[in-house]
Amino acid sequence: MRNVTHLISCILSVGILSGAASAQDTEVTRGGFIDFLVSIIHALDAFAFKSINIFGIEIQWIIVWMAMPMILLTLYFRFINLRSFRRAWDIVRGKYHDDMAPGEVTQFQALSTALSGTVGLGNIAGVAVAISIGGPGASFWMILIGTLAMTLKFAECTLGVKYRKVHADGTISGGPMYYLEAGLKERGWGTFGKILAWTYAILAVPTLLQVAQVNQSYEAINYVAGFEGNGYKWGFGVITATLTAIVIIGGIRSIAQVTSRLVPLMAGIYITAAMVIILGNVSEVPAAFVTIFNGAFSPESVGGGIIGVIIIGMKRAVYSTEAGLGSATIAHAAAKTREPVSEGMVALMEPFIDTVVVSTMTALVIIITGAYIGSEGTEGVALTSGAFGSVISWFPYILAIASFMFAFSTIISWGYYSGKIWEFVFGGSDRSMNLFKIIFCVTLVPGAVFSLKEVYMLMDSLFFLMAVPNILGIYIMAPVLKRDLQSYLERLKSGEIKPKEQS
Repeated sequence: MRNVTHLISCILSVGILSGAASAQDTEVTRGGFIDFLVSIIHALDAFAFKSINIFGIEIQWIIVWMAMPMILLTLYFRFINLRSFRRAWDIVRGKYHDDMAPGEVTQFQALSTALSGTVGLGNIAGVAVAISIGGPGASFWMILIGTLAMTLKFAECTLGVKYRKVHADGTISGGPMYYLEAGLKERGWGTFGKILAWTYAILAVPTLLQVAQVNQSYEAINYVAGFEGNGYKWGFGVITATLTAIVIIGGIRSIAQVTSRLVPLMAGIYITAAMVIILGNVSEVPAAFVTIFNGAFSPESVGGGIIGVIIIGMKRAVYSTEAGLGSATIAHAAAKTREPVSEGMVALMEPFIDTVVVSTMTALVIIITGAYIGSEGTEGVALTSGAFGSVISWFPYILAIASFMFAFSTIISWGYYSGKIWEFVFGGSDRSMNLFKIIFCVTLVPGAVFSLKEVYMLMDSLFFLMAVPNILGIYIMAPVLKRDLQSYLERLKSGEIKPKEQS
């Protein structure tokens, strides 16, 4: 309790002092050092999102890097994303739960925590952006790539559990930092594995700055509420940071308890609203699917023809699923299980929920309402909100509330992820972890006030570059994963692994 009080007092102090400072009309001149840092950030952004030409279409190389393993691993594991979907659902429902297994949270709670880090306005906006740029057909390719992303999630999260560290007190540390080092060492690539692990960790450390989530959620609420003045912004920042502090002090168990309630609630609200519109226009659903399918294979659908539509859908799917970034493996590593493959199967449901289900619902609503027609230049969230709002007048208010819930759940999930990365780099002593929590929560406060372009740019660049060492390691360890998968399926078939009611 003392830690919570100390952390909240730090947050309030920063809010008061920063608010007082912002009240003064003092112009801050950027010095040479700041300009130097900004130039580095711009150079990093240019590298991370440099475009390459594929069949006359420009696409960032990092998108190709993240999409290729989705396709290759799906073939390599013989469509495990489809073959094991029912099994994954059984595991999530607790059919194979072992309460005595090492871990800190149930497999459902691990899934909820990981989902809360990915599902949000980005998913809702992603399909809208794809449709506004590439037409209805782009949503088909987004959903297809999202289905393939299930395999990549399976692979990385299986590794996350396989090479996790179980401490003497029962707490867990896991993620790419651990499986890249231990997994590659096991295959005789020790030095290279250590390089990849530390590269990943160093790229990931700045993810503790979650200011963008606070800024975006405030803007969504302000769109409806119409607040004026910085006072409301500072207040929103302090409230968000305080709520975050209360949750993350309790670690993964506290975070999982919150996300396991928030995620079903968020998904339920959104899907219910979508179903109201879809069922109210059920006669138009077949025509909507025909529009999507025709657009997916129509050469006239967008510049670049079919390839152009595929690339647009692929790009939005990569952004939506975050498969290959390795972040979700940190949450899944904490799951109570003795079988790494079983947690990998749980993880493959993430892209299905946050991209396939949400994207299909959103695409149908946008197409049925006709909101995409003449939508060029419209923001993704605005297009989605407009589509729902054309039928449900009060939907923008629901979206405003949901946006805060999405942002808050993402913040607390990344609070856990960032904490584990910090622990790997700086050590897990009480002093070190308390310092992390103070930095993480205090930096949320100004998030609602300032639109920090360079900070967002840095976060985006490092965020996607995390996929480079992670995916490289997954390729090298793919044979190990295949062997473990075959062993798990054989033991299931033989009855060695039984549902809990039969064990």
